[in-house]
Amino acid sequence: MGDASAAAARSATPWIERKVEDDANVLYLKGAWRLPNLVAIAGALRALPLQAGKRFVVDGAGLEALDTAAGFILLRHLADIGCTQSMVSARGLEPRHGRLLALVHERMSTPPAGGRPARLGLVQGVGAAALGLGRLLKSHNAFVGAVALEILGLARRPRLFRPREAASQFEAVCLDALPIVALVNFLIGVVIAYVLGVQAQRYGANLFVADGIGLAVCRELSPILASVLVAGRSGAAFTAQLGTMKVEEEIDAISTLGLSPLQVLVIPRLAALVIALPLLVFVGDVAGIAGGMVVGAWQLDIAPQVFIDRVHGVLEMRHFAVGLAKAPVFAAFIAVIACRMGLAVARDARSVGENTTSTVVQCIVWVIVLDAAFAVLFQHMEI
Repeated sequence: MGDASAAAARSATPWIERKVEDDANVLYLKGAWRLPNLVAIAGALRALPLQAGKRFVVDGAGLEALDTAAGFILLRHLADIGCTQSMVSARGLEPRHGRLLALVHERMSTPPAGGRPARLGLVQGVGAAALGLGRLLKSHNAFVGAVALEILGLARRPRLFRPREAASQFEAVCLDALPIVALVNFLIGVVIAYVLGVQAQRYGANLFVADGIGLAVCRELSPILASVLVAGRSGAAFTAQLGTMKVEEEIDAISTLGLSPLQVLVIPRLAALVIALPLLVFVGDVAGIAGGMVVGAWQLDIAPQVFIDRVHGVLEMRHFAVGLAKAPVFAAFIAVIACRMGLAVARDARSVGENTTSTVVQCIVWVIVLDAAFAVLFQHMEI
């Protein structure tokens, strides 16, 4: 008997009442908006003559209780009839009820992390990719402008530059990377010399292998290989470091202290990388030529002294200078992209991994694009 009377009382509860005040639909919520009463609440919402042409005000002065299920039903019903967030406001809600509705709306607006994205058609996919690329380039362009302004500010006040941080980054970027850069360029020199030597031996032109090694390594291979290694090693490290600092709110702490995150974090890394990459390219030049010399002495019967004399006679200074001139440009692009992606990390660990991967891909692509642009430019300039 008691259960029946309680059910009758719940069915008779006016869960929601609609009034028009100042050309706005005011929804007065009443009773306990909880999961056990969800069916009755949904029926009461459907029974209301609601249209999306006016503003909606949710009045919670008569609300006894509210949970996420009932809040979802309310917000979903308003969304289904065409109400946007700007058309709905709240009043008279207890702070805990207001926070709960805000949380429900946030979760409704955010797609599930593990959800399968909508499959786009070919034209839609190309359009979405083009728009995403445009937004990415726009953000990079804005970041370059901000960094340029900070550099101009440092030119007026050099004491703001942080040499200790730059020296620390230089050690990590250059000195710690010397072994891997030298090894990779040495092996590339070995491979190129062996491949060229196999063909040159057929025509008795073994000595010309030194020409190919000197030109290829100093002008193209060493700058590209050193830049790719730096992008995968230091570029990824920059993004991961800055992204982790953002997740842990260390960058917010720097801003709170009245310091510029660009001056403290970005400029030292940029300076260290611009100085370090030409040195790494020079080491790569030496290692690549050494690798070719080893193959020449072992496989092609070219004495080391003869190999060096041939490289010295063929390799003009302009070819060596072209390779070194590319390095600072590659370094600037790598540093800017890596730091930009690190500062763009959202406040979760997943975003750190995604942005780190994106940094490596973007840096390698930009290095190749810039190298192709330099090749065309130097060809027109006959350098």
